[in-house]
Amino acid sequence: MAVDVQIRTIAPDEFEEYMNATETAFSGFVEADDLERERSIAEFDRSFAAFDGDRIVGTASTVTMPMTVPGADLQVGFVTAVGVAPTHTRRGINTALMLRTLEDARDRGEAVDVLFASEGSIYGRFGYGMSAPELSLDVRTTHAGFVRGYRPSGSIRLVTQEEGMDAVIAVHGSVRRGRPGSVELTPTRLAYALHDHGEDRSKPRFFALHEGRDGVDGYLVYRVKHDWTSGAPENHLAIHLLDGADAGAYADLWRYAFDVDLVARVTSWARPADEPLLHLVREPRRLNAKREDGLWLRLVDVPVALAARRYAGQGRLVLEVHDPFCPWNEARYALDGGPDGASCSPTTAEPDLVATVNEVAVAYLGGPTFRQLHRAGRVSEERAGALARADAMFGWDPSPWCAFGF
Repeated sequence: MAVDVQIRTIAPDEFEEYMNATETAFSGFVEADDLERERSIAEFDRSFAAFDGDRIVGTASTVTMPMTVPGADLQVGFVTAVGVAPTHTRRGINTALMLRTLEDARDRGEAVDVLFASEGSIYGRFGYGMSAPELSLDVRTTHAGFVRGYRPSGSIRLVTQEEGMDAVIAVHGSVRRGRPGSVELTPTRLAYALHDHGEDRSKPRFFALHEGRDGVDGYLVYRVKHDWTSGAPENHLAIHLLDGADAGAYADLWRYAFDVDLVARVTSWARPADEPLLHLVREPRRLNAKREDGLWLRLVDVPVALAARRYAGQGRLVLEVHDPFCPWNEARYALDGGPDGASCSPTTAEPDLVATVNEVAVAYLGGPTFRQLHRAGRVSEERAGALARADAMFGWDPSPWCAFGF
């Protein structure tokens, strides 16, 4: 644990110093618009700082928001702004900060916390698991032909940022409960998620909306980086957001991105692991899909979290969960769950599966499976058939995905 530091929440008049400390941890500098962006979602009673005397040397904060879990909506803590000043690393300060965020979540009755990790090796130590893997794509438009049978299902129009953001919030709101890992958007949260650092800050962003039979049912948010260094157009279209309420809108928006004049390359770095585009293009290898770690999840209260979600198949499972970082979770739990609801409580029965809280977190949103974890040596099957039963219960379609970072 940290020595000679005090950890407490900050007051509003300490926020600028707090954000300067966060940026310093990442070898950066805070700018005025960054400060206002962070202030827009800050919860001061969940913004923890480590003080060495009167100087902030470490930060970790949490933002409260609804997130979709399989079959249900759950209030979660989105952990962000985690960093330690380079003068104070390797002293246990980050460990102390992370424990404080989890104790705070427990005291609030929060069952699940999530985050995007700068380095995955950091957060596994604190009980987080990689629950929503994602894909990054890098496609040459000359190799982006669709399979036979594709026909446009609507029209696409470019709109102002104001109209585009309203549409993103509306369409996302109509589809998010079908996708585990999706957060509820507000105008403030979307503005936060779309904010840019560095050289991209001043570049224009395009908003394209898909119009289907019943109105706007899809959106594409992108930028184009111009490149004429070879004398011929090699422009690069970077997709920030793309989603649709149905397969037709989804396909049309991808087709639009590939067909923008003078664009030679289309990239997107945060797509779902079950990206439908893999089955739309004639040459899926040309997507250059790369698997990334995506959203990390932590079960703060194991029985409450397991009872909060729904399960694809009816079943009963006894899980022995080990949690050295948050020992209040250390127990055996009897889980009874199905499509209509679930219950979970401590038990003395013999376990079907034995795992750490990390592995249960990995499987929680219905993406990676217990059998995959077992093959990696991370889950022990104590009763024959338990892995298959667990996967039949926990598995979910579609795969979990969080397209918005905080």
